Amino acid sequence: MANPALTPDPEVATGPAEPLAHQVLAAIAQHRIATTSQLRRMVRPEGSRQLLSRVLNQLRSDGYVDCTTLPDGNRDRTHAWYLTQEGSRLTRDLPVLRGRQPYPITSTTAASLKTPHTLAVVRAHLAFAADARQLGHEHGPWDWTPEVSHSIGEGERVVADAVMYYTVVDGEQRRKLRAFVEVDRSTMSSERLAVKLIEYARLFQYEAQPPGRRRPAAAGPAWLRWYPVFPRVLFVLTGASRSRLGNRMADLQAMVAQHPLVAAFAREVRLGAAVLEDIECHGPAHPVWVPLVGGKPRPWTEL
Repeated sequence: MANPALTPDPEVATGPAEPLAHQVLAAIAQHRIATTSQLRRMVRPEGSRQLLSRVLNQLRSDGYVDCTTLPDGNRDRTHAWYLTQEGSRLTRDLPVLRGRQPYPITSTTAASLKTPHTLAVVRAHLAFAADARQLGHEHGPWDWTPEVSHSIGEGERVVADAVMYYTVVDGEQRRKLRAFVEVDRSTMSSERLAVKLIEYARLFQYEAQPPGRRRPAAAGPAWLRWYPVFPRVLFVLTGASRSRLGNRMADLQAMVAQHPLVAAFAREVRLGAAVLEDIECHGPAHPVWVPLVGGKPRPWTEL
């Protein structure tokens, strides 16, 4: 017998073969953990909270998802949802997730450790998604891939909090943009944050060498396997006072100015930083991004 949570329902189906339950499961698998409100804004922004709650509660009853309760001073409890092991197994076969490396959160303990940072990354995604809807651009739940890892040689890797795919639509013209997104909650030192720029600069130059033979000179850097153009790098900062966040941006700019490898990288790749609350309030398309090479704040598309 078909599972009711995975069978199209006239009230929740978004298309002939795409029930809302599938979209919710895929969104949780994609983003690791998300609140009820975030999931609603992600997959059904015009829908009601009650509709999402009904779908989530059914999925929980069927053993595919579970939740952790976030600490909140208000009476209303906020639930953050993640996949169970059975839910993780089930979503591996969903078409929108095919070929993507799973990094599931499948226990309350793991959820409690990952929740603050993961939810901040989802907040950043939702700010771009809301902007895209308002401006008529293209950026949906599957255009944001969390925790993307690339080798930079010597057994080391750079792990982006997310890779964003975004299409700017201007009449008949379409401009495809990509970005590595780093969400910083001010939990690490400012110097450690700035070191991420060195890692991205190394990725920009890194050319993989096949074992036991020389790589053809025309092969180019390894990142060309995934991106036609190297993605811009966007730092989204939160979790501290305005003055402290300003200091962290200044330290990122200092790294660009003082480190030879990063300075060369910055001449080829767009780099910017913004405050999470600013992109949520005004939208990423507003001039809230500080270019790391210096200059006045501007939209992220004009860095």
